Order: sequence, then C-alpha cells, then structure tokens
Amino acid sequence: MPKAGKGKPNQKEKVCHPYSRKAAYLASQEIRLGKKERQKSEKATRLNSIGERLQWFQSQLDSEKTEFTKQDACHIIERYLQRFDGELEQIELVNGIKGRQGRLHGSRETVIKQTVERETALYHGNGFEIPDIINSKHLKTFREWSGDLKKLPNIKMRKFSSQGMDRTGGIEEEEEEEKEEALMEDSDSDAQEDAP
Repeated sequence: MPKAGKGKPNQKEKVCHPYSRKAAYLASQEIRLGKKERQKSEKATRLNSIGERLQWFQSQLDSEKTEFTKQDACHIIERYLQRFDGELEQIELVNGIKGRQGRLHGSRETVIKQTVERETALYHGNGFEIPDIINSKHLKTFREWSGDLKKLPNIKMRKFSSQGMDRTGGIEEEEEEEKEEALMEDSDSDAQEDAP
C-alpha cells in the first residue's frame, strides 16, 4: 500500500499583495477573459439575428423560380419590412380598449418600431443586405443552406436599395454597359459601311 504524500493537508493559497506584479498580472488576465467572453456573446447574438433574417428570406422564396430580378428582391424586402404589421395592430387593439390605464406591451411596441425604422432607413439609404438571389449559383447555395450558423460565410450577400438598384452593380454600371454596347454597334456599322 503506497504511503500518503507528506504535504500539509490543509494548504491554503498564497495571498499576494494588492500592489504586486502578480496581482497586476492576475487583474489583466481577468480583464482579458471578460473581454473575450463579451466578444463571444456579441458575435453569437449578431450571428443569430442574421440567421433568423436569412431563414425568413429563405421561407419567402418561390421554389419554382430559378432566377429573381432586382424588382423581385425589392418586393421581398418590402414584405420583410412589413412583417410586424399584424403584431402592431394587435398591440393597438389591446391598448385601444376603454378603461385601461397605461400601455400594455409598450416596450415591445417601441422595440418593433425602432427596428422597422432602422431597417427602412437602411433600405432607403445605403442599401439593405440580403442573400444574392439574382445570381443563380448563389441562389442555389442559399436554397441548400440548412440554417447552420457555421455555414453563414458560404452565403453571398448583396445590398439592395429602394430605388431598385443594388450596390454591387447599380444603374451606373448598367448605363456604362449600354453605352459600351452602343459604341460597339456604331463601330460595327461604320466598319460595314466602309467595306465594299
């Protein structure tokens, strides 16, 4: 039978002086760990919100269509911006009942209105980011997505604004392409006139 170790049975941890280098090191380690945990939780929250939005868009896609236009994408975004209308009407009905004091579900109503305002400002301003449903290859990838948040980087995103143009290839690029095609046609017609 092995002998028990000859150590002090109730050995306490050494207490370090509050102004020592070891105390400063331990404090910085705690700050670092806290910051890592906070960043991890913020990233998880952000990915969850993006995942929910993508799942909503995935459920709204017409399964028979293989390609979507920019106007189709804008219509889907407008439906997305109106997704809380039913809930807001219910809250207004509850609050409209006579004899009630205060507002029920006031915080939920405020959160919904702020969310809709922020998303509408994005849509009318810089552009609202949704999966690239115009490109058939990216659309296929998006349709095959199972909702796994780890596979979010595989889904290509594109910004659309209320003017019906997207930020990756807007009206300016289309106009430039039309001008280039017109120049090509002019040069072809000039070449045909010169040829006997």
